[in-house]
Amino acid sequence: MNAWTCVVVSAFAIVILSVIGSLFKSEHHMVMGSEDDPKDGGAVAGAVFGAVFIYTGFFVFCGFQAFLHYRESRRGAISLS
Repeated sequence: MNAWTCVVVSAFAIVILSVIGSLFKSEHHMVMGSEDDPKDGGAVAGAVFGAVFIYTGFFVFCGFQAFLHYRESRRGAISLS
């Protein structure tokens, strides 16, 4: 069950962070319009897309673990849940 939770959380993180990263990359006024906001939107976008890359790794790894668990449970193996 933990692998499926990781897949869902990673999918949401990939979508949300991709939107935020694209807003910073295009220097949209919503994220770059205030005095307190960062001046270099490209650098912030690079950091956010780095996090997207890490969550993509989590998504692939946890998805593979969930697939293996699903395949093992279909063989009739005894589970402790």
